[in-house]
Amino acid sequence: MNPGGGRRALVALLAVAAVAVSGCNDKGGATGDPAKDTGAGSVSGLPVTHFESGLKPNAPSPDLNVRNADGGDDDKLATAAIADVQAYWGEMLPANFGQQFEPVKSLLSYDAQTDTEETGCGSVKKLVNAFYCPVDDSVAWDRGVLLPMLRQRFGPMSVVVVLAHEFGHAVQYRLGDKAGVSKSTPTVVKEQQADCFAGGYFRWVAEDKSKFYRVSTSEGLNQVMASMFLIRDQAGTSAADKGAHGTAFDRTYAFQAGFEKGPKECAGMTAENVKARLTERPFDKGDKGKGDAKFTGQAVELLKKSLDEAFKGAGVAAPEITDGGSCQTTPPASYCPGDNTVSIDMAKLAQLAQPIDREAEMKGQDPGGMGDFAAFSEVASRYALGIQKGVGASIDNANAGLRTACLVGAWAAFTNRPGDLRLSAGDLDEAIADLLQPESLVSADVNGKRPDSGFDRVEALRRGYLEGSSVCSKSYA
Repeated sequence: MNPGGGRRALVALLAVAAVAVSGCNDKGGATGDPAKDTGAGSVSGLPVTHFESGLKPNAPSPDLNVRNADGGDDDKLATAAIADVQAYWGEMLPANFGQQFEPVKSLLSYDAQTDTEETGCGSVKKLVNAFYCPVDDSVAWDRGVLLPMLRQRFGPMSVVVVLAHEFGHAVQYRLGDKAGVSKSTPTVVKEQQADCFAGGYFRWVAEDKSKFYRVSTSEGLNQVMASMFLIRDQAGTSAADKGAHGTAFDRTYAFQAGFEKGPKECAGMTAENVKARLTERPFDKGDKGKGDAKFTGQAVELLKKSLDEAFKGAGVAAPEITDGGSCQTTPPASYCPGDNTVSIDMAKLAQLAQPIDREAEMKGQDPGGMGDFAAFSEVASRYALGIQKGVGASIDNANAGLRTACLVGAWAAFTNRPGDLRLSAGDLDEAIADLLQPESLVSADVNGKRPDSGFDRVEALRRGYLEGSSVCSKSYA
């Protein structure tokens, strides 16, 4: 976040970001059944499942010719992914777009550390990447660095999502005008479509229609979306940049849109409707810390002031934030209902707030901290529990966790303008990264219990950010 800047006009903002919190004690949503309304017991209509995701034990051997393949585990994963994605599009293109599917013309596996193979798009020497090349209609992947790093850190389905994304570009090439893509289409729109197409494919896998793979709707999808955080653009990238792919916030949005609504939704993504929701932007000119503020006592004071302003429309007593405090139930931040305080561990939160080590991250190592907004979001989530308790809402069930994540998103939107504490480029990605961690508090209830589905957690945060706090009370009653 970016400290400093002047006061903001609050009257209009509070109507969007806070007043509707008073509706949190509603007894039901559109149907009166919270599990159906919110997805707390499902993932876009699918049951929440728990099992090891990856290749099925009885998966067939793909009948594909891959140039330069070494036959190792990562090549097996990648080749099966291509065969599976092609099977998916063999069904989807006729059903959704009235045309037959044609497989890509060539596949290439290479080791970025040693190989110098050529594609129609140039040499792969030192290229740690996976890509589709329209010049020769080929898909290529780095089995030496990229794929093993993804697999070791996020599991086998992270390899699959990367290749499903790249194959999404091959689908764009085949659809042509039906996808609305031309030479003048901004790169970020093409990338959003490809992420969306990958989401549609993963729905097909989650429905157990794949011969090769299976993915659980809890840990499996959580790892897939966490890997999308890794392959996000660097914080501060402009959506107008020639090579922009999108923030993790933007990329998970597109993936979930495809998962929920299918390939026609993806083909309908245009420069106009994508631009309207993108969060990718450069750093503010006065942001000397490049989006990262130190987690200090002064930062906590600014955070408290921001939260008080955002939620004062609820008309309830605001929680105090104390270092230490009367309870330590969900460290490093705990809401204490007895005295309406948020008890924090300054040292642990300061460690969490350390800037992400991008170089270590790309090597598959633990990046250490997750950035200042990850720490601020954890505290904000405990504060939001106090507001919910004040208006009579439950704070100890699955919907309480999702409502909390939603309110954190609404508060993030409230700070996205000049003020004493302003949302900075990269902050939303830090919240997403934290949200997908097994021990994250951002979507946890007062006891620290969170919904199993990271899909639901991310969606709740995003809806609060994009739609305001009124959706939090209506959808997560």
